[in-house]
Amino acid sequence: MYPFTEQLLEYNSNNPNDKIGMLILDVKGNYYEQVKKYAKNFNLTDDLIIIELHSNVCYNPLHKPHLRPQVLANRLRTILELFSENNQESYWLDKAEQILTECIKLCRLYNNGYVNFTEIHKLVTLPNYYKEQIEKLRNLFIQSKFSVQDVYNLNSSLEFFQRELFSLDQRTLSILKSEISRITNVFISDYDISKAFCPQEEDLTFTGFEDTIKNGKIVILNMNISEYKNLSKIIAAYLKLDFQTEILSSLSKNIRKKTAFICDEYAEYATKSDSQFFSLSREAKCINIVSTQSYSSLKNTLHDDTSTKVIIQNLINKIWFRTDDIFTIEEAQKQLGKEEKEKISQSISESAKTTKFSYITNTFNSQDSNVSESYNTYTQNDFIYDTNYFSQNLETFHCLAFLSNGTKILKPCTIKMFPYFIKTKGENNEK
Repeated sequence: MYPFTEQLLEYNSNNPNDKIGMLILDVKGNYYEQVKKYAKNFNLTDDLIIIELHSNVCYNPLHKPHLRPQVLANRLRTILELFSENNQESYWLDKAEQILTECIKLCRLYNNGYVNFTEIHKLVTLPNYYKEQIEKLRNLFIQSKFSVQDVYNLNSSLEFFQRELFSLDQRTLSILKSEISRITNVFISDYDISKAFCPQEEDLTFTGFEDTIKNGKIVILNMNISEYKNLSKIIAAYLKLDFQTEILSSLSKNIRKKTAFICDEYAEYATKSDSQFFSLSREAKCINIVSTQSYSSLKNTLHDDTSTKVIIQNLINKIWFRTDDIFTIEEAQKQLGKEEKEKISQSISESAKTTKFSYITNTFNSQDSNVSESYNTYTQNDFIYDTNYFSQNLETFHCLAFLSNGTKILKPCTIKMFPYFIKTKGENNEK
Protein backbone atom coordinates (compact mmCIF):
# COMPACT_ATOMS: atom_id res chain seq x y z
CA MET A 1 0.00 0.00 0.00
CA TYR A 2 2.84 2.42 0.79
CA PRO A 3 4.34 2.42 -2.74
CA PHE A 4 0.92 3.14 -4.27
CA THR A 5 0.41 5.98 -1.81
CA GLU A 6 3.84 7.42 -2.57
CA GLN A 7 3.19 7.39 -6.33
CA LEU A 8 -0.16 9.15 -5.95
CA LEU A 9 1.31 11.81 -3.67
CA GLU A 10 4.17 12.43 -6.08
CA TYR A 11 1.85 12.74 -9.10
CA ASN A 12 1.61 16.42 -10.10
CA SER A 13 2.79 17.43 -6.64
CA ASN A 14 4.28 20.61 -8.13
CA ASN A 15 1.09 21.53 -9.99
CA PRO A 16 -1.38 23.18 -7.58
CA ASN A 17 -4.18 22.92 -10.15
CA ASP A 18 -3.93 19.18 -10.77
CA LYS A 19 -2.92 17.49 -7.53
CA ILE A 20 -4.87 14.44 -6.42
CA GLY A 21 -7.34 14.98 -3.58
CA MET A 22 -7.28 12.00 -1.22
CA LEU A 23 -9.04 10.33 1.66
CA ILE A 24 -6.86 7.90 3.60
CA LEU A 25 -8.35 5.81 6.42
CA ASP A 26 -5.75 4.57 8.89
CA VAL A 27 -7.16 1.62 10.83
CA LYS A 28 -4.12 0.78 12.95
CA GLY A 29 -2.81 4.28 13.63
CA ASN A 30 0.59 3.90 11.94
CA TYR A 31 -0.14 4.50 8.26
CA TYR A 32 -0.39 8.25 8.61
CA GLU A 33 3.23 8.50 9.81
CA GLN A 34 4.44 7.12 6.48
CA VAL A 35 2.10 9.45 4.61
CA LYS A 36 3.58 12.40 6.50
CA LYS A 37 7.08 11.36 5.39
CA TYR A 38 6.01 11.14 1.75
CA ALA A 39 4.19 14.47 1.99
CA LYS A 40 7.33 16.11 3.39
CA ASN A 41 9.42 14.70 0.54
CA PHE A 42 7.07 16.20 -2.05
CA ASN A 43 6.44 19.52 -0.21
CA LEU A 44 2.82 18.62 0.54
CA THR A 45 2.90 19.01 4.33
CA ASP A 46 0.56 22.02 4.18
CA ASP A 47 -1.96 19.94 2.24
CA LEU A 48 -2.33 17.37 5.04
CA ILE A 49 -5.53 17.40 7.09
CA ILE A 50 -5.16 14.86 9.91
CA ILE A 51 -8.41 14.12 11.72
CA GLU A 52 -7.69 12.79 15.19
CA LEU A 53 -8.22 13.60 18.84
CA HIS A 54 -6.01 16.24 20.47
CA SER A 55 -5.49 18.11 17.22
CA ASN A 56 -6.50 21.54 15.94
CA VAL A 57 -8.89 20.00 13.37
CA CYS A 58 -12.57 20.16 14.34
CA TYR A 59 -15.03 18.20 12.23
CA ASN A 60 -18.79 17.94 12.68
CA PRO A 61 -20.21 15.06 10.58
CA LEU A 62 -23.77 16.39 10.93
CA HIS A 63 -23.13 19.93 9.71
CA LYS A 64 -24.19 19.57 6.09
CA PRO A 65 -26.58 22.47 5.38
CA HIS A 66 -26.88 21.52 1.70
CA LEU A 67 -28.09 17.98 2.48
CA ARG A 68 -31.68 17.14 3.29
CA PRO A 69 -32.45 15.81 6.79
CA GLN A 70 -33.50 12.48 5.26
CA VAL A 71 -30.03 12.04 3.73
CA LEU A 72 -28.26 12.78 7.02
CA ALA A 73 -30.59 10.43 8.88
CA ASN A 74 -29.92 7.70 6.34
CA ARG A 75 -26.19 8.10 6.98
CA LEU A 76 -26.83 7.61 10.68
CA ARG A 77 -28.80 4.49 9.83
CA THR A 78 -25.74 3.20 7.95
CA ILE A 79 -23.76 3.65 11.17
CA LEU A 80 -26.42 1.85 13.18
CA GLU A 81 -26.25 -1.09 10.80
CA LEU A 82 -22.55 -1.42 11.59
CA PHE A 83 -23.39 -1.82 15.27
CA SER A 84 -26.55 -3.93 14.81
CA GLU A 85 -24.95 -7.06 13.42
CA ASN A 86 -27.60 -9.42 14.76
CA ASN A 87 -30.59 -7.18 14.22
CA GLN A 88 -32.57 -8.70 11.37
CA GLU A 89 -35.72 -6.61 11.93
CA SER A 90 -35.81 -3.45 9.86
CA TYR A 91 -38.58 -1.86 11.97
CA TRP A 92 -36.19 -0.51 14.59
CA LEU A 93 -33.77 0.90 12.06
CA ASP A 94 -36.58 2.39 9.95
CA LYS A 95 -38.18 4.04 12.96
CA ALA A 96 -34.82 5.27 14.31
CA GLU A 97 -34.07 6.82 10.92
CA GLN A 98 -37.45 8.58 10.96
CA ILE A 99 -36.85 9.95 14.46
CA LEU A 100 -33.43 11.25 13.47
CA THR A 101 -34.90 12.94 10.39
CA GLU A 102 -37.41 14.87 12.46
CA CYS A 103 -34.83 15.73 15.13
CA ILE A 104 -32.53 17.21 12.48
CA LYS A 105 -35.45 19.27 11.12
CA LEU A 106 -36.23 20.70 14.55
CA CYS A 107 -32.60 21.35 15.41
CA ARG A 108 -32.05 23.32 12.21
CA LEU A 109 -35.07 25.47 13.03
CA TYR A 110 -34.19 26.42 16.62
CA ASN A 111 -30.37 26.38 16.27
CA ASN A 112 -29.89 28.57 13.18
CA GLY A 113 -29.37 25.60 10.87
CA TYR A 114 -26.56 24.04 12.94
CA VAL A 115 -26.86 20.38 13.99
CA ASN A 116 -24.50 18.26 16.06
CA PHE A 117 -24.65 15.02 18.04
CA THR A 118 -25.10 16.81 21.35
CA GLU A 119 -28.36 18.42 20.21
CA ILE A 120 -29.66 15.16 18.75
CA HIS A 121 -28.90 13.32 21.99
CA LYS A 122 -30.70 15.90 24.11
CA LEU A 123 -33.77 15.94 21.88
CA VAL A 124 -34.08 12.15 21.95
CA THR A 125 -33.28 11.42 25.60
CA LEU A 126 -34.37 14.52 27.54
CA PRO A 127 -38.13 15.25 27.43
CA ASN A 128 -37.73 18.60 29.19
CA TYR A 129 -35.13 19.76 26.68
CA TYR A 130 -37.50 18.89 23.86
CA LYS A 131 -40.24 20.96 25.50
CA GLU A 132 -37.89 23.92 25.94
CA GLN A 133 -37.00 23.91 22.25
CA ILE A 134 -40.66 23.63 21.24
CA GLU A 135 -41.40 26.69 23.33
CA LYS A 136 -38.54 28.53 21.61
CA LEU A 137 -39.92 27.52 18.20
CA ARG A 138 -43.38 28.73 19.20
CA ASN A 139 -42.00 32.18 20.01
CA LEU A 140 -40.12 32.30 16.70
CA PHE A 141 -43.28 31.31 14.87
CA ILE A 142 -45.29 34.05 16.58
CA GLN A 143 -42.62 36.56 15.55
CA SER A 144 -42.96 35.36 11.91
CA LYS A 145 -39.31 34.30 11.73
CA PHE A 146 -40.02 31.25 9.59
CA SER A 147 -40.37 30.88 5.85
CA VAL A 148 -43.12 28.81 4.26
CA GLN A 149 -40.75 25.85 4.01
CA ASP A 150 -39.75 26.24 7.67
CA VAL A 151 -43.40 26.24 8.74
CA TYR A 152 -44.02 23.08 6.75
CA ASN A 153 -41.03 21.33 8.32
CA LEU A 154 -42.08 22.47 11.79
CA ASN A 155 -45.64 21.17 11.36
CA SER A 156 -44.50 17.81 10.00
CA SER A 157 -42.03 17.36 12.88
CA LEU A 158 -44.58 18.27 15.53
CA GLU A 159 -47.11 15.96 13.92
CA PHE A 160 -44.63 13.09 14.09
CA PHE A 161 -43.52 13.68 17.67
CA GLN A 162 -46.93 14.37 19.18
CA ARG A 163 -49.12 11.89 17.32
CA GLU A 164 -46.75 9.08 16.45
CA LEU A 165 -43.61 8.91 18.55
CA PHE A 166 -45.04 9.86 21.94
CA SER A 167 -48.03 7.58 21.40
CA LEU A 168 -45.79 4.50 21.38
CA ASP A 169 -45.69 2.34 24.50
CA GLN A 170 -42.86 2.97 26.92
CA ARG A 171 -40.97 -0.22 26.10
CA THR A 172 -40.87 0.49 22.35
CA LEU A 173 -39.90 4.10 22.98
CA SER A 174 -37.07 3.04 25.29
CA ILE A 175 -35.69 0.62 22.68
CA LEU A 176 -35.70 3.33 20.01
CA LYS A 177 -33.95 5.79 22.32
CA SER A 178 -31.38 3.12 23.14
CA GLU A 179 -30.69 2.47 19.45
CA ILE A 180 -30.07 6.15 18.73
CA SER A 181 -28.04 6.81 21.88
CA ARG A 182 -25.64 4.04 20.83
CA ILE A 183 -24.26 6.60 18.40
CA THR A 184 -24.77 9.85 20.28
CA ASN A 185 -23.35 8.61 23.62
CA VAL A 186 -19.95 8.19 22.00
CA PHE A 187 -19.78 11.94 21.35
CA ILE A 188 -21.10 13.33 24.62
CA SER A 189 -19.42 11.04 27.15
CA ASP A 190 -15.85 12.23 26.50
CA TYR A 191 -14.63 15.84 26.53
CA ASP A 192 -11.93 15.40 23.87
CA ILE A 193 -14.33 13.62 21.52
CA SER A 194 -17.01 16.25 22.02
CA LYS A 195 -14.49 19.04 21.40
CA ALA A 196 -13.21 17.46 18.19
CA PHE A 197 -16.50 16.29 16.66
CA CYS A 198 -19.24 18.37 18.32
CA PRO A 199 -17.71 21.88 18.21
CA GLN A 200 -19.53 25.15 17.99
CA GLU A 201 -20.09 26.32 14.44
CA GLU A 202 -17.46 29.05 14.69
CA ASP A 203 -14.83 26.48 15.79
CA LEU A 204 -15.18 24.26 12.72
CA THR A 205 -11.96 23.85 10.73
CA PHE A 206 -12.91 21.02 8.36
CA THR A 207 -16.35 21.25 6.76
CA GLY A 208 -16.19 18.74 3.93
CA PHE A 209 -14.44 17.54 0.80
CA GLU A 210 -15.35 20.26 -1.69
CA ASP A 211 -12.15 22.17 -0.96
CA THR A 212 -10.19 18.93 -0.58
CA ILE A 213 -11.04 17.79 -4.07
CA LYS A 214 -10.71 21.22 -5.65
CA ASN A 215 -7.26 21.98 -4.21
CA GLY A 216 -5.78 18.49 -3.96
CA LYS A 217 -5.79 18.21 -0.15
CA ILE A 218 -5.05 14.95 1.69
CA VAL A 219 -7.45 13.98 4.48
CA ILE A 220 -6.21 11.27 6.85
CA LEU A 221 -8.21 9.65 9.64
CA ASN A 222 -5.77 8.65 12.36
CA MET A 223 -7.76 6.67 14.89
CA ASN A 224 -6.65 3.23 16.05
CA ILE A 225 -9.71 1.00 15.85
CA SER A 226 -8.65 -1.12 18.83
CA GLU A 227 -8.54 1.99 21.02
CA TYR A 228 -11.53 3.90 19.62
CA LYS A 229 -13.61 1.09 18.11
CA ASN A 230 -17.08 2.67 17.81
CA LEU A 231 -15.83 6.23 17.34
CA SER A 232 -13.36 5.13 14.69
CA LYS A 233 -16.05 3.32 12.70
CA ILE A 234 -18.50 6.23 12.97
CA ILE A 235 -16.05 8.90 11.82
CA ALA A 236 -14.61 6.66 9.10
CA ALA A 237 -18.07 5.91 7.73
CA TYR A 238 -19.00 9.60 7.76
CA LEU A 239 -15.79 10.71 6.07
CA LYS A 240 -16.24 8.01 3.45
CA LEU A 241 -19.88 8.97 2.80
CA ASP A 242 -18.95 12.68 2.58
CA PHE A 243 -16.15 11.87 0.17
CA GLN A 244 -18.34 9.62 -1.97
CA THR A 245 -21.21 12.12 -2.08
CA GLU A 246 -18.92 14.96 -3.15
CA ILE A 247 -17.35 12.89 -5.92
CA LEU A 248 -20.62 11.56 -7.33
CA SER A 249 -22.25 14.99 -7.16
CA SER A 250 -19.37 16.38 -9.25
CA LEU A 251 -20.59 14.25 -12.16
CA SER A 252 -23.78 16.32 -12.43
CA LYS A 253 -21.63 19.49 -12.36
CA ASN A 254 -19.45 18.11 -15.16
CA ILE A 255 -16.35 18.35 -12.96
CA ARG A 256 -13.61 15.74 -13.38
CA LYS A 257 -10.96 16.16 -10.70
CA LYS A 258 -8.58 13.28 -9.96
CA THR A 259 -9.15 11.79 -6.51
CA ALA A 260 -8.09 8.71 -4.56
CA PHE A 261 -9.47 6.65 -1.71
CA ILE A 262 -6.97 4.50 0.21
CA CYS A 263 -7.79 2.14 3.05
CA ASP A 264 -5.65 -0.58 4.59
CA GLU A 265 -7.60 -3.29 6.49
CA TYR A 266 -10.63 -2.19 4.50
CA ALA A 267 -12.94 -4.81 6.03
CA GLU A 268 -13.01 -2.80 9.27
CA TYR A 269 -14.57 0.25 7.56
CA ALA A 270 -16.55 -1.29 4.71
CA THR A 271 -20.20 -0.31 4.23
CA LYS A 272 -22.82 -1.48 1.75
CA SER A 273 -22.84 1.95 0.05
CA ASP A 274 -19.30 1.24 -1.20
CA SER A 275 -20.65 -1.25 -3.74
CA GLN A 276 -22.58 1.50 -5.52
CA PHE A 277 -19.75 4.02 -5.24
CA PHE A 278 -17.09 1.73 -6.70
CA SER A 279 -19.31 1.03 -9.69
CA LEU A 280 -19.86 4.75 -10.42
CA SER A 281 -16.62 6.38 -9.31
CA ARG A 282 -14.52 5.42 -12.34
CA GLU A 283 -16.31 8.01 -14.47
CA ALA A 284 -15.44 10.62 -11.85
CA LYS A 285 -11.73 9.65 -12.07
CA CYS A 286 -11.55 8.31 -8.52
CA ILE A 287 -8.85 5.74 -7.77
CA ASN A 288 -9.86 3.23 -5.08
CA ILE A 289 -7.08 1.25 -3.41
CA VAL A 290 -8.12 -1.08 -0.60
CA SER A 291 -6.64 -4.13 1.06
CA THR A 292 -8.20 -6.78 3.27
CA GLN A 293 -7.08 -9.99 4.91
CA SER A 294 -9.68 -12.05 3.05
CA TYR A 295 -13.03 -11.84 1.32
CA SER A 296 -14.55 -13.64 4.29
CA SER A 297 -13.61 -10.78 6.63
CA LEU A 298 -15.31 -8.37 4.22
CA LYS A 299 -18.40 -10.57 4.12
CA ASN A 300 -18.41 -10.79 7.92
CA THR A 301 -18.58 -6.99 8.17
CA LEU A 302 -21.26 -6.42 5.53
CA HIS A 303 -23.47 -9.44 6.34
CA ASP A 304 -24.55 -9.38 2.72
CA ASP A 305 -23.28 -11.74 0.02
CA THR A 306 -24.52 -9.55 -2.84
CA SER A 307 -22.84 -6.36 -1.61
CA THR A 308 -19.62 -8.26 -0.97
CA LYS A 309 -19.53 -9.68 -4.49
CA VAL A 310 -20.42 -6.33 -6.08
CA ILE A 311 -17.52 -4.65 -4.25
CA ILE A 312 -15.13 -7.42 -5.30
CA GLN A 313 -16.12 -7.37 -8.97
CA ASN A 314 -15.86 -3.56 -9.16
CA LEU A 315 -12.22 -3.65 -8.09
CA ILE A 316 -10.67 -4.28 -11.50
CA ASN A 317 -7.04 -4.78 -10.53
CA LYS A 318 -6.49 -7.46 -7.90
CA ILE A 319 -3.45 -8.83 -6.12
CA TRP A 320 -3.76 -12.04 -4.09
CA PHE A 321 -1.13 -13.16 -1.60
CA ARG A 322 -1.01 -16.58 0.03
CA THR A 323 -4.27 -17.40 1.79
CA ASP A 324 -6.06 -20.29 3.44
CA ASP A 325 -9.50 -18.70 3.17
CA ILE A 326 -11.64 -20.97 0.99
CA PHE A 327 -14.14 -18.23 0.08
CA THR A 328 -11.32 -15.99 -1.15
CA ILE A 329 -9.75 -18.83 -3.13
CA GLU A 330 -13.03 -19.85 -4.74
CA GLU A 331 -13.90 -16.29 -5.76
CA ALA A 332 -10.40 -15.75 -7.16
CA GLN A 333 -10.58 -19.01 -9.10
CA LYS A 334 -13.90 -18.02 -10.63
CA GLN A 335 -12.56 -14.66 -11.76
CA LEU A 336 -9.33 -16.10 -13.14
CA GLY A 337 -11.35 -18.61 -15.16
CA LYS A 338 -10.78 -22.13 -16.40
CA GLU A 339 -8.68 -23.79 -19.10
CA GLU A 340 -8.39 -27.18 -20.75
CA LYS A 341 -5.98 -29.28 -18.71
CA GLU A 342 -4.57 -32.64 -19.75
CA LYS A 343 -5.42 -35.51 -17.41
CA ILE A 344 -3.97 -39.02 -17.37
CA SER A 345 -5.70 -42.09 -15.98
CA GLN A 346 -4.01 -45.46 -15.38
CA SER A 347 -5.61 -48.84 -14.81
CA ILE A 348 -4.26 -52.36 -14.24
CA SER A 349 -6.33 -55.51 -14.80
CA GLU A 350 -5.67 -59.26 -14.39
CA SER A 351 -7.43 -62.22 -16.04
CA ALA A 352 -6.95 -66.00 -15.68
CA LYS A 353 -8.16 -69.06 -17.60
CA THR A 354 -8.37 -71.31 -14.50
CA THR A 355 -8.93 -70.34 -10.90
CA LYS A 356 -8.90 -72.85 -8.02
CA PHE A 357 -9.70 -72.37 -4.37
CA SER A 358 -7.16 -73.53 -1.79
CA TYR A 359 -8.70 -74.79 1.41
CA ILE A 360 -5.32 -74.70 3.10
CA THR A 361 -4.60 -70.98 2.53
CA ASN A 362 -8.27 -70.08 2.15
CA THR A 363 -7.48 -68.11 -1.06
CA PHE A 364 -8.02 -68.28 -4.82
CA ASN A 365 -5.09 -69.37 -6.99
CA SER A 366 -5.02 -68.34 -10.65
CA GLN A 367 -3.38 -70.30 -13.45
CA ASP A 368 -2.49 -69.09 -16.94
CA SER A 369 -3.16 -65.48 -15.86
CA ASN A 370 -2.53 -62.30 -17.80
CA VAL A 371 -1.85 -58.83 -16.44
CA SER A 372 -2.63 -55.76 -18.54
CA GLU A 373 -2.01 -52.06 -17.93
CA SER A 374 -3.67 -49.18 -19.79
CA TYR A 375 -3.08 -45.43 -19.95
CA ASN A 376 -5.76 -42.94 -20.98
CA THR A 377 -5.10 -39.28 -21.79
CA TYR A 378 -7.97 -36.79 -21.91
CA THR A 379 -8.66 -33.07 -21.40
CA GLN A 380 -10.84 -31.52 -18.71
CA ASN A 381 -12.02 -27.93 -18.19
CA ASP A 382 -10.58 -26.96 -14.80
CA PHE A 383 -9.56 -23.83 -12.86
CA ILE A 384 -6.28 -22.32 -14.05
CA TYR A 385 -4.96 -22.14 -10.47
CA ASP A 386 -5.92 -24.86 -8.02
CA THR A 387 -6.44 -24.48 -4.29
CA ASN A 388 -2.93 -25.64 -3.45
CA TYR A 389 -1.47 -22.82 -5.52
CA PHE A 390 -3.09 -20.19 -3.26
CA SER A 391 -2.49 -21.99 0.04
CA GLN A 392 0.91 -23.63 -0.53
CA ASN A 393 2.73 -22.55 -3.70
CA LEU A 394 2.67 -18.77 -3.27
CA GLU A 395 5.82 -17.75 -1.41
CA THR A 396 6.39 -14.79 0.87
CA PHE A 397 6.52 -11.50 -1.07
CA HIS A 398 5.03 -13.21 -4.12
CA CYS A 399 1.52 -12.62 -5.38
CA LEU A 400 -0.88 -13.67 -8.08
CA ALA A 401 -1.80 -10.56 -10.07
CA PHE A 402 -4.92 -9.92 -12.13
CA LEU A 403 -4.29 -6.54 -13.76
CA SER A 404 -5.50 -4.22 -16.49
CA ASN A 405 -3.44 -1.80 -18.57
CA GLY A 406 -6.44 0.45 -19.11
CA THR A 407 -7.54 -1.05 -22.41
CA LYS A 408 -7.48 -4.79 -21.78
CA ILE A 409 -7.09 -7.34 -19.01
CA LEU A 410 -3.59 -8.80 -18.87
CA LYS A 411 -2.98 -12.52 -18.50
CA PRO A 412 -2.85 -13.49 -14.78
CA CYS A 413 0.69 -14.14 -13.58
CA THR A 414 2.80 -14.56 -10.49
CA ILE A 415 4.78 -11.47 -9.49
CA LYS A 416 7.65 -11.05 -7.07
CA MET A 417 7.04 -8.02 -4.87
CA PHE A 418 9.78 -5.78 -3.44
CA PRO A 419 8.82 -4.66 0.10
CA TYR A 420 9.10 -0.96 0.77
CA PHE A 421 11.21 -1.49 3.90
CA ILE A 422 13.92 -3.28 1.87
CA LYS A 423 14.14 -0.23 -0.37
CA THR A 424 14.30 2.03 2.68
CA LYS A 425 17.09 -0.07 4.18
CA GLY A 426 19.14 0.19 1.01
CA GLU A 427 18.68 3.94 0.89
CA ASN A 428 19.87 4.25 4.48
CA ASN A 429 23.02 2.24 3.71
CA GLU A 430 23.81 4.50 0.78
CA LYS A 431 23.54 7.51 3.03
